[in-house]
Amino acid sequence: MAERAWIQKVTRKAMSQAKGTVRMLRLQAAEMVNGRGTTLSVAGDAYEWMAVSLLDHGQIPDAMVPTFEPIGMPALTLTRRDWDFLFDQLRSTTAVLDYLFRAAGEPPIALGDEPVRYYELAAADAAAPPVDIDTELVGPGGRRFSTPLLPQVPAGAGQTNAHLVIRHVLEDVATGMLRDAISESDRLTVLAGLGRLPVGMREEWGQLLLDMLDDVEQAPDGHLMWRSRRQLHQEAASARRMLFVCATRFDKYVEASFGSYVMLRHHQVGERTGRPESLCGVGVMLTPNHSGNRPWDTTPVRVLGPSRFTSEQVAEFEKLWPQSGIA
Repeated sequence: MAERAWIQKVTRKAMSQAKGTVRMLRLQAAEMVNGRGTTLSVAGDAYEWMAVSLLDHGQIPDAMVPTFEPIGMPALTLTRRDWDFLFDQLRSTTAVLDYLFRAAGEPPIALGDEPVRYYELAAADAAAPPVDIDTELVGPGGRRFSTPLLPQVPAGAGQTNAHLVIRHVLEDVATGMLRDAISESDRLTVLAGLGRLPVGMREEWGQLLLDMLDDVEQAPDGHLMWRSRRQLHQEAASARRMLFVCATRFDKYVEASFGSYVMLRHHQVGERTGRPESLCGVGVMLTPNHSGNRPWDTTPVRVLGPSRFTSEQVAEFEKLWPQSGIA
C-alpha cells in the first residue's frame, strides 16, 4: 500500500513540474546546453510538448496505474524498463517520441506493460492496408513501399550493420555541418527531417547507400558519377521528401550541382501536388573519403515550402537534371 501511495505521489509531482516548466518556457525562452555541449535557445511556443514521467524503481506493484490531473499536454508514465525496451526496439529517438505521443492518446495501462501495448499497436500497423500514393511524384519508375511504423522485430535484427549507416549519417550532421556557420536550431531541424525515415526501412536504405558508394568509387579517374534515390512520405497535411545522393568526389561544383538537384526535385513535387507550401525536403550527399579517417563525407541540404524558381531557372536546372537521368 505504501509503494502505491509513493508512486502516485511522485507521479503527480512530476506532472506538475512538467506543466510548470513548459509554462515558464512559454513566458520566456531559456538557453539550454545539450549533451554535445552546444547551446540552444528553447522557446515554449516553438515546440509541441508532452510530459513523460520515468520511474526507476525496482518494486512496482501489480496492476499499478498512476493517475493525475490533466496538465494541458499529452502525458505518460513509464518504468525505466519500459523506456529501455522502446529504445532497444526502435533504436531511434524520433521513432520513440512518435510512439510516446501515440501511446499518450491510448487508454492508461499498468506500469511495466508498455511492451504489451507496443506489440498490440505494432500488430495493428502490420494489418493496416497501405495508403494509396502517386508513385510518379518521385519520378518515372517510382514504386510504393509500405512498412509498419512500429516493427514487430527489433530494429537492426537483420544480422547486418547496414542499419547503422543511417545512424552514422545522423552523427555526421550532428557533429559537423559547418558548426560555425549554422545555428543549432537549424541543425536540429535537419536531424529531425532525417530522423523521419521509418525504422523498418533503415536497413534497406543503409545497404542501398553502401551499394551506391561502391558504384561511384568504381568510376574511371577524372569521371564524375552520381547515384541517387528518393523517398516521399505523404500525410494528411503535408508531404516529406528525403533524397540521398552518392557522388564520386566533393568539390564546389559538385556541392552546387547537388543543391540545384535537391531544389529542382522539390519544385517538381510541389508543382505536381499543388501544395508546395506544405512540402519539406531533406537531401544528403555522400562522397568517398580517401584519407583513411572515415569512409565518406556527408553534405546535407534542407528545403521548405515553395521554391520561388522562375521559369528560366527551372528550364536551366531541368537541362542539368533531366528526369531520365539521375532519379
